[in-house]
Amino acid sequence: MERQSEGRRQTERRQFLRGSLLAIALSPITSYSKAATLDSVTHSGGSLANSPTRTLGTGKASLEVSALGLGCMGMSYHRSFVPDKKAMIALLRKATELGVNFFDTAEAYGPLVNEELVGEALAPVRDQVIIATKFGFKEGQTSLGLDSRPQTIRKVVEQSLKRLRTDRIDLLYQHRVDPAVPIEEVAGTVKELIQAGKVTHFGLSEASAATIRKAHAVQPLTALESEYSLMTRQPENDVIPLCEELGIGFVPYSPLSRAMLTGYLNERTRYNPNNDNRGILPRYQPKNVLANWPMIEVLADFGNQRGLTAAQVALAWLMAYKPFIVPIPGTTKLAHLQENMGAASYQFLADELTKLTNDLSAIKIVGDRYTGIQAQQTSK
Repeated sequence: MERQSEGRRQTERRQFLRGSLLAIALSPITSYSKAATLDSVTHSGGSLANSPTRTLGTGKASLEVSALGLGCMGMSYHRSFVPDKKAMIALLRKATELGVNFFDTAEAYGPLVNEELVGEALAPVRDQVIIATKFGFKEGQTSLGLDSRPQTIRKVVEQSLKRLRTDRIDLLYQHRVDPAVPIEEVAGTVKELIQAGKVTHFGLSEASAATIRKAHAVQPLTALESEYSLMTRQPENDVIPLCEELGIGFVPYSPLSRAMLTGYLNERTRYNPNNDNRGILPRYQPKNVLANWPMIEVLADFGNQRGLTAAQVALAWLMAYKPFIVPIPGTTKLAHLQENMGAASYQFLADELTKLTNDLSAIKIVGDRYTGIQAQQTSK
């Protein structure tokens, strides 16, 4: 009971922070800070240099994007409710006014309807934004399994171009690696699409280090998109170091662990089983939510002293880890969008970042992020 009460108190604290601290911490954003690596911040003792953008990839594969992107999936799919379409179009357009130029969608989100939403919303500012989308499932439906055959990739790209109301896809990801199709064949197909002008940059999602190397040798990768947050830090062991070695950007999806790190969820949260996968994920079971609550407490305690919310601290930490990391938190609410963007302007002092990292690393996360083969057969 004591832990449950503490969980409710933390949720109430977050609601208070949203109302009273955002006015202080979230003045209109016109620029972002460029985060240095965790090591460089720790060793230099200096502040972080201001920059409006970050760069994914290197050389001809480089792509300049806003320091924080926007994950669009939840605006039409997989988050219990489907918001009003007009409201989401307004939110997407407001995001561009606030400085976001990097938008993430996929054929599988809906399926299809999320690309349509993003295409309609961003059509008036198409040449000022970067749109990323994905291929990789049969008929765009995760339930039907994987399909990255060359003919399927070409077909999906043509359909995505129409839904997105554009003549090119700025960043095309393979949504999940298809074991039935050699990754070299996939990369070669995307390379042909780049040569044809229908795609400008290539990326992978949830790929292993070995797969990344093979694909990159055929067509240089601009970005790897994988789940990465303070509750899912496995990419630090292999793929992030590889991205640094090869000059590939890293785009964390679910950087707030599907809202868990915001304090917005608790052990009593209920999910719509028809439009939300969180209800069946181990980490979101009530007992595991309570077991993982110390993570939120650490983030909230750090933020309380600095006019930040738990979500802002979690995002700022990711951006401080490496300068080529560009999180894409999703939201359906303007207040949350503004809150997330506020994270990019926070500059860690060396000693406080070291202490925060140590405190966070000491917490044992309970519950896997997926069950069984969901990592291959589900979207986010």
